[in-house]
Amino acid sequence: MKISRTLIASLLLLWPALAAAQDFPNKPIKLIVPFPAGGPNDIIARVVGQRMSELTKQPVVIDNRGGQAGVLGTDAVAKANPDGYTIGITSASALVISPTMEQVPYDVGRDFAPVTLVVTVPEMLVVAINVPANNRAERVALTKAQPGKFNFASAGVGGLPHLAGELFELTAKLDIVHIPYRGAPPAINDLLGQQVQMTFLDLPVILPHIKAGTLRPIALGAKERAPTAPDVPTTAEVGMPDLLIENWYGMIAPGGTPEKIIKELNRIANEAMADPGVKAKLADQGLTVAGDSPEHFRGFMDSESKKWAKVIKEAGVETNK
Repeated sequence: MKISRTLIASLLLLWPALAAAQDFPNKPIKLIVPFPAGGPNDIIARVVGQRMSELTKQPVVIDNRGGQAGVLGTDAVAKANPDGYTIGITSASALVISPTMEQVPYDVGRDFAPVTLVVTVPEMLVVAINVPANNRAERVALTKAQPGKFNFASAGVGGLPHLAGELFELTAKLDIVHIPYRGAPPAINDLLGQQVQMTFLDLPVILPHIKAGTLRPIALGAKERAPTAPDVPTTAEVGMPDLLIENWYGMIAPGGTPEKIIKELNRIANEAMADPGVKAKLADQGLTVAGDSPEHFRGFMDSESKKWAKVIKEAGVETNK
């Protein structure tokens, strides 16, 4: 049976990709974190990445690229060579919220190959220790008494902490000013320095300061209290049942990455997340390990995009779309 020249040519073009997928990985993997070192995204990537390195016998190199609520680093993943050796763990901010609020340099559906959902984490409302409020009622009363005089920090415009603050303002009918930062660590630094009054941020970066007594917790945006902060009430307990704020982080590869490599990355990542040591380290930070298939993660992102688009519209958050 004769094989056409076109088919032969196509097979020859595909051969390098197929061969690469067969022995993947055989060199270091770069794992881009689109936020500064020390933040929740960085903590997650280092814990999961270390176990992935142990499983593959290859280095997993963390590359922090903060800016624009995760958009800049996430764009670096989109523009990387689609061979599986540059991947990223990024947040809801960069994958579903910022693309709804502003023009971003990538198309989520086209420029990324989903690998797996990694973790979910509730947001916690905290205030600086110089703010004379010990609970949600006192915080609301104080802010209403001085409209426009108080502010809230976030990890960047378009990030989930930003929307959490906007929703708090809307739900409690407050007038507070948004102060965006280039990630969680600088926002916390100014909160500790009492340059800003409050913030919603992921539990991991808030916990050490709560335990040290340098920040005052008000409420957790979840249905149940966190085992790592059992004394902090939920938003439902303080009279705001609709203020449920949960962030999440997922692993992505550049669009066009061969399906076999995506499946292998998914297998390695899920095996890493199933490790008892990894689960324990992340649980200590208030994080819940997820893990799923690329197809389920794609569907999850689609549903999250619709959800936050509705929230943004109802909250009246200004967009640049």
